[in-house]
Parts: sequence; structure tokens; C-alpha cells
Amino acid sequence: MSYKIKDIAAALNAEAFGAVDLLVTGAAEPADASADDLAIAMKPEYADGLAKGQARAAIVWAEADWQSLGLEAAIVVPRPRYAMSGLTKLLDPGPEIAPGIHPAAIIDPTAKIGEGAAIGPLVVIGARVEIGARVRIANHASIAEDACIGDDALIHAGARIGARVMIGDRFICQPGAVIGGDGFSYVTPDKSRVEEARAAIGSDVAAKNASWTRIHSLGTVEIGDDVEVGANAAIDRGTIRATRIGNRSKVDSLVMIGHNVEVGEDTLLCGLVGIAGSTKIGNRVVLGGQVGVTDNTTVGDDVVAGGGTKILSKIPAGRIVLGFPAMKMDQYITASQNWRRLPRLFADVRALKKAVPLDGEDD
Repeated sequence: MSYKIKDIAAALNAEAFGAVDLLVTGAAEPADASADDLAIAMKPEYADGLAKGQARAAIVWAEADWQSLGLEAAIVVPRPRYAMSGLTKLLDPGPEIAPGIHPAAIIDPTAKIGEGAAIGPLVVIGARVEIGARVRIANHASIAEDACIGDDALIHAGARIGARVMIGDRFICQPGAVIGGDGFSYVTPDKSRVEEARAAIGSDVAAKNASWTRIHSLGTVEIGDDVEVGANAAIDRGTIRATRIGNRSKVDSLVMIGHNVEVGEDTLLCGLVGIAGSTKIGNRVVLGGQVGVTDNTTVGDDVVAGGGTKILSKIPAGRIVLGFPAMKMDQYITASQNWRRLPRLFADVRALKKAVPLDGEDD
């Protein structure tokens, strides 16, 4: 497809200059752009790249002298990164899924498929499933019995949606995600070493023979509107009540959300986040990459946890945390600076002890 510069600017709520009827077919970094590409040059440091590439049009930073950069047309955006969201949405065709139901799809006769749905080859849809209008499901995805998916969802190849999972409108599920698998919940006939260790913190616990017995997951997963789940993420269903993900929250690839977890609205969970069972995550929370959250705790609204943070206890609303264990970010930075000074401090103490021996110590 091709797009006029003026139409792209309108989609971005931005201003276009020059040859606004110029057509482009895609976007590229300035140095790699062809004559048919829209160059992405949103900062002054990209100016040199425009001279190396062949772009005739570009998205440029505010106050850029686009004509002196050799461009025939330019789009000026007030907030470049936000403009990227609109541009990529406009240019992204999404997966190619033919309208209607592919003859190789397997759909239970009791399932209800909404108007305008597109279902690819080798999709399996179980009994009593409800699929909303204009839902697109790519090849090899499976949706188990009694699941319900709202309107305008996009489910990529190989996704797995389990039994009784309830999903709102405009859901996006990336390849390989598993929503509604059994929770990781096991128990021993007698008190386990783990339980005894928790009760006797700081003391060793004697080994004992015990086998683990599964606690089955009778609950499900409930997901709100406008939620996205990344590739190979896993969201386990609850033991009795549902695991819940609030409206507009975004779950990155390889995130693990345990059974009974509740995630609020507008929350961002970055790659490799792990949230243990029965934990509550508030609204507008951001957990950076590889953050871990222990079970049965609470993370308040508007918390931001930097990458690699390990949350072992309740975090109050609005706090910015970092480290293992999680602490206020400024405190952690100060502490880490002090840790790096410890070798020098120890060396200074050794030197002082040699210079001024303490009573009862050898010179």
C-alpha cells in the first residue's frame, strides 16, 4: 500500500509541509531509507543519516529546517515517540488471515462465531466457545471449551486459550502465549519443609520424605478490554476464584502470572516478570524486566519497579523501587554506592589496625 504524506500527518494529528501529496510505501531509518520510504528522523542527531539515505520525505523534530536537509516533504510531530505509535499502527497490516472460516479449522458445532470473524487453518475451537465480531485468529491457535472472547480481538499463531477463560474487546495475543493453564499449586500430607522453613526463618529445617499432591485449578482467567499479552507469556487460572487482568494492561513476552493474581488497569509488565500466586498488583503499575514478586503480597497503585527488582513484601502506592530486596530507588542507589566502597573501607581499617594496634592484638 501507499500513503500520502498529508494522510499520514492527519492520522498523527501532526503538521505536514512541502509536497504533501507525495506517496510513500513504508518507513525506514534515515540512512537506510529508499526514495519510497518515509524516513524517521525525529531528533537532530538523525540529520546526517538523511544525507546518506534516499528519502524524499521524513518525520522530523520540531523546528527542523527540513528543506536544508534535502527533503521534498516533512511531517513535524510534537512528541516523537508517541507519534511512532500512530505511524506503526497505520503501516502495520497485521497477520494475513483470510476472511471467513478456513476449511481446515476445527470448530465445535456448539461454538458461536461472531459476524465478520476470520479464522485461519488448523485453529481448534471447543464446545460452547463464544467468539465476538470481527475477531481474527491465526493458524494453529486453540480455544478450549466455554471460553469467551470479545469483539475485534487478534489472536496470533499458536496461542492457547484455556477452558472458561473470559476475555474482553480488542484483545491482542501474541504467538505461543498460554492463558488459562493450571496453577502451580501443590501440597503435602503433612507440613512440608517449605512451610516449616517459613515458620523458622534463620534456622535449618530437617529433611523429610514427602510427595507433592496437586491442587487442581477450578477457577479461570478474566481479562478486561484492550489488553495485550506477549509471545510465550503464561497466565495461570485461579484455584477457586479467577486470575484477573484489568482493562488496558499490557503483558510482555515471557511474563509469568501465577494463579489467583489480580493485575489492575493500565499496568505494564515487562519481559521476564514473574508474579507468584495470590498477589495483587494495583493500577498503573510498571514492573521492569525480570522483576519478581513473591506470593500473597500487594503492590499498590502507581508503583514503578526498576529492572531486576525483587519484591518480597508489600509496596505502598506511588513508590519507586529498585534492588533485591526492593527498596526506595534513591536508598538503593546510595546503598549500592556504599557497597562498592567496602573493599577500600576494609583496606583502610586494616591499615589503621597495623598503625594503632588494639589491646590484646599483635602488632
